[in-house]
Amino acid sequence: MLESRGRALRGVEEVASEKRSKYTTISIPITLYERVSRLIENTGFTSVSQFVTYVLREIVAAYETSEEDMDLPEESKRQIIEKLRRLGYL
Repeated sequence: MLESRGRALRGVEEVASEKRSKYTTISIPITLYERVSRLIENTGFTSVSQFVTYVLREIVAAYETSEEDMDLPEESKRQIIEKLRRLGYL
C-alpha cells in the first residue's frame, strides 16, 4: 500500500514538474520592473510576473478579437459603417 502511494506521489511530482517547465523567462529593463513592482503594491497581484502575464493575456485577447473582426466581408463592414454614420458616431 505504501509502495503504491509512493508511486502516486512520484506521478504527482512529475506532473507538477512538467507544469513548471511550461514557462519561459522574458527579460525586461530593471527600471520597468521596478515601476511595475511599485504599481502592483497593495493590489491582488503577488508578483511582477503575475501582473505581466495578466497584461499580456489581455492585450493578446484584444488583438485576437480585432483580428476576428477583420474577417468580416466588405459588404458587412460597409453596412456597419453606414449604420454608425446614421447614428452620428462617424
